[in-house]
Amino acid sequence: MSNSSSLYITGFKKVFSFLTQEKNNNLPKWTESKIKKTQTIKKIVSGNPPNFLVWKKPNKLEFYQKDSEKRKYQLPKKEKIKDIVSSFQTYQILTESGKVWSLANENRFKEVPLLDADQSTFEKISPITFFQEKKLFVNSLVMGFTSCYYLCNGDQLYASGSNSQGRLGIGKSKGLKPLPVYVQDKVSKIFAGSHSSSFFFTTSQPDLLYSCGNNRDGELGIGSTVDQSTPTVVQNFKGSEILTVSSGYYHSILITQKGQTYSCGYQRTNGHGVQKTIFTLIPQLKEKKAVQLSTGSTQTLVLTDQNELYGWGFNEDFYYPTDESNSSKFPTKISLPGFFTNYLESKDLIRIACGSNISFLYLDFKNTLSQDLRILFHSKKFCDCEIGNLKNQTPVHKALIEFRTKLTIDQIQKKLFGEKKSINKEQTLDFLKWVYYDEISDKDINKLEQTFNLLKLTYPPSVDNTLEKDIAQLYKDDDSKDFKIMVKIEEDDQEDDEDKEGNYEEIPVHKFILLARSGLFRSMFDYVNEKENLNKVQDYTNKSIESLKILIKYFYTNSIELKTNQDPKFIVDELSDAVEYYQLNDQCNLESELLKIKKQFDLN
Repeated sequence: MSNSSSLYITGFKKVFSFLTQEKNNNLPKWTESKIKKTQTIKKIVSGNPPNFLVWKKPNKLEFYQKDSEKRKYQLPKKEKIKDIVSSFQTYQILTESGKVWSLANENRFKEVPLLDADQSTFEKISPITFFQEKKLFVNSLVMGFTSCYYLCNGDQLYASGSNSQGRLGIGKSKGLKPLPVYVQDKVSKIFAGSHSSSFFFTTSQPDLLYSCGNNRDGELGIGSTVDQSTPTVVQNFKGSEILTVSSGYYHSILITQKGQTYSCGYQRTNGHGVQKTIFTLIPQLKEKKAVQLSTGSTQTLVLTDQNELYGWGFNEDFYYPTDESNSSKFPTKISLPGFFTNYLESKDLIRIACGSNISFLYLDFKNTLSQDLRILFHSKKFCDCEIGNLKNQTPVHKALIEFRTKLTIDQIQKKLFGEKKSINKEQTLDFLKWVYYDEISDKDINKLEQTFNLLKLTYPPSVDNTLEKDIAQLYKDDDSKDFKIMVKIEEDDQEDDEDKEGNYEEIPVHKFILLARSGLFRSMFDYVNEKENLNKVQDYTNKSIESLKILIKYFYTNSIELKTNQDPKFIVDELSDAVEYYQLNDQCNLESELLKIKKQFDLN
């Protein structure tokens, strides 16, 4: 799995054969996609098969469709994606500036009546100017089956698209342009499913739910099967704030902030096995704390806080992976691929998504440490030693491999490639995938265990031997740091210090950490002749020594911690442009850390 992906799929193989190398008609288990992963996946949404949209970078998207080349889209540089949503043949993108953009099939452009037919195409992203013209800032948006809802200016609700079955909540009016939707209280959240004609809203009373639209099978949860053309109170959850709601063709699923899972609608898809016209707690999940939810047209996936995955609903074409393609009326526990077992102790990493006849499983790295090291490993740049036999030498970064194994390179070489024994090239690669980014492949798992045994390492690795924890510990290992950043200091600040040389203070660091985490340092080293064996570099960023040390520690730990004598406002101001200047991949995580400091010290 060189250049492997964390994206796994299951479903109707005939439709998504272009994604995998499997030869079966269907995918009865999680199957690794062929999509090469060079950036963390933030979100995946699926339109009418066979197509789906992947959000990877702050302003970049990738579109995959059967019998077509992969399309790449980039929004203007100042725009950062906040969310992406989908309907059958339409995608909409919300940016942090409150603007909305669209991708739509020209044959189904009426799903986005804000666009002209010649604008609605998968060839390019088209801006929807209506909201800017009306001076509306879009906070969030959802899409269902040919209908859209927009929450604007904090609490104003608008809807557009098809109003069949009253799904726009505007009575019998047509929604060719976004029209305001009247709700008795100020709307705070909006919910839908991409294959649904039912929509839900919460207000300033977060435990009070409203719904409108299709209700043929009781999926609105109002106690009847009558469609609702205006927002109607569903039921009060008595203090249980609503986390999320999602619907399919015939059913709706709700999760509260406490993790309780409720459902209503058609008996074969609602998780109860009997018809329900009101939201009722699903008995099989009563003791589980649900944290994620995704519905396809007829299937549902729910992930718990313990990273346990459950699925139910129609399953004739393996829309979710089970031993047999039998539909399940009740939640069935689903095994995760071996690749994901390394992340079971980490929260908010595993992501689930459902399409009409496909399900997705992927990782959204809150920090990109493992992803940065993955890229560094495959680049083979600036390695300082090699392991392997005489015929197959693999370049590696000494400090990383020695710290993760607690063995020297010489010891590793003797144990794995001694005279009487030698692991093969494939085994070496699998071992290094674990070293660099914690990957344990489903394939040849016994051979990896054999490698661990030769090194006398515990297999499987304990939860205390994860990449994240090892790198955080490596920060404290000054003896193995093989590089120094020289920061010029002002004369008034000079003191007697063993780390100071002339007018510079030296900050020790591991070279591979700089290479993995910062595009600026990678570019800097590209211009240096490796024969010079550079082990120092001068910092010209005009950052203070104090803030630079905090940033270097962040490279290892993915967190920012301030000492009592440090000025939080000064540090936040100095690091506010660090993502752009140092060319970091983990924009979201660093900004989140700075936001925590702002909130902690009331700097807003």
